[in-house]
Amino acid sequence: MAGDTRQRTTRLSGRLSGKPAVDLSGFREVQRLAYECAEEVAAQLRPGVTEREAARMQRAWLRERGVRDWLHLPFAWFGDRTAFTNFRIPLQFFPTDRKLEPGMPFILDMAPVLNGCAADIGYSGSLGLNPVQDRLMADLQAHRMLILEQVRERRSLREIYENVEQLMNRQGYANRHRAYPFGVIAHKIDRIKERCWSPTAFGFGTQSLKGLAGDMLHGHREGWSPLWSPYHFSDHPPQPGLWAVEPHLGFRGTGAKFEEILVVTDSLDPEESAFWLDDDLPHVRRWAEERAA
Repeated sequence: MAGDTRQRTTRLSGRLSGKPAVDLSGFREVQRLAYECAEEVAAQLRPGVTEREAARMQRAWLRERGVRDWLHLPFAWFGDRTAFTNFRIPLQFFPTDRKLEPGMPFILDMAPVLNGCAADIGYSGSLGLNPVQDRLMADLQAHRMLILEQVRERRSLREIYENVEQLMNRQGYANRHRAYPFGVIAHKIDRIKERCWSPTAFGFGTQSLKGLAGDMLHGHREGWSPLWSPYHFSDHPPQPGLWAVEPHLGFRGTGAKFEEILVVTDSLDPEESAFWLDDDLPHVRRWAEERAA
């Protein structure tokens, strides 16, 4: 499947949103780099490591490989914070001194920018065995399939959001992306103009904030939003472009999610109208291994 993805990446590079050709291979490269970072940092986690230390580990690893800008700085959530338990204000999303313990679930989330291309990924794991999170991760596969299928059908983002939430309810889980600002399950991403010095504000890259503000203004004029939410401003078909999608399940203080780039085009061919940028990612490989077992 990875080979098919690379072919699509080249063939559809100029058919996203009426803009000049977009080199999807750059986005694929930075997304893979982010997941490689997540896997390597996860392998180094030990009892007693704090969320702040795990976030710094991600940041240092990526900076060593050329990352100088971010959509947002790395996050890490441990224990019941993986399910955003009692989260009420945005400051609660930032890393804390919560320490990792044996059997505890964790989520690593990072959004690096490299050579003007951005990614935003989420990686779920646990320090040792955690059957609850394993079940959550297995059940996320159905959400990845549902989202792609309904984007190809050109249903409204709001309707797809509601259908994803209904699937979570049938599975017996809570929708934890409801806790994100505006309740988003996804947001649009684009190329970012890099600078030698790239400041951040409230944990977000200033260049990415400018880009989001521009998208929101442009979208408002044309009747679409760069935020995929349960609200009326997302009541429109998927806008061509790149979307960082992150369905997030919660169950009794344990959370799990994936986050990756979904490509939406203006093609009339269903298979080319939408596709995941890369099928060679940790959670996809995990599901393939489970099917083969």
